[in-house]
Formats: sequence, structure tokens, C-alpha cells
Amino acid sequence: MARWMIVAGLILVVCGVLLHFAPWLFNWFGRLPGDIRMESGRTRFYLPIVSMIIISLVLSLLVNFFRR
Repeated sequence: MARWMIVAGLILVVCGVLLHFAPWLFNWFGRLPGDIRMESGRTRFYLPIVSMIIISLVLSLLVNFFRR
């Protein structure tokens, strides 16, 4: 269990560094067809349904691949 937590922490650190130094890599997130975006005045609401489904599928495939 400790190994998985260390790996998860390292993945979060890598994602944070990528978001800080290369934000253009994640421009697609929240802009796919099926993602809900509402903007009016100073209010913004994002509900990235399709983006989260894709991320869930990729993570599930990775976990199943490394589990075997």
C-alpha cells in the first residue's frame, strides 16, 4: 500500500510540474464535445464529463495493464 501511495504522489508532482511549466499540454481538458461550460459575466461553471470519462478509462487501462 505504501508503494502505491508513493507512486501516486510522484504522479501528482509530475502533473503539477507539467501544469506549471507546460500548461498548453492540457488545453483539451474541459473543451471536448460533451463537456459542459457555462459563462456569464464574471461567473464560470465547468463540468468536464467527457474529459473525466476519458481520464477514467485511461487510468483503468493502465492499472489493469500493470496489475498483470
